[in-house]
Amino acid sequence: MADQPVVANEPVYAPDQLKPGNRKWARIGALGSAAIMLLYLWGNHEGNTENIWLIGMALLLVGIVLADVVLRRNGLKANDQ
Repeated sequence: MADQPVVANEPVYAPDQLKPGNRKWARIGALGSAAIMLLYLWGNHEGNTENIWLIGMALLLVGIVLADVVLRRNGLKANDQ
C-alpha cells in the first residue's frame, strides 16, 4: 500500500485544456472587439459614463494583447499555449 503513488495532489486536465488555441485569431478577435466597442461611442446614449466604459474596455483589450506580445517576445510566457 505504501508503494502506490499519491495522485490526489495532481491537477486534473480535460483534453481540450491542453490543446493550444490559435493565437493569431485570438488577437484579431480581441482587437476587432475593441474596434467595434469604439464604434458604439456614436450611439444614442446621454452622458459620458457609457463612453468611459467603452473606451476603458477597449483599452483593456488592447493592453492585454500588447502585454501578451511583449511577454512572449521576451520569453517570459510559454509559446505553446
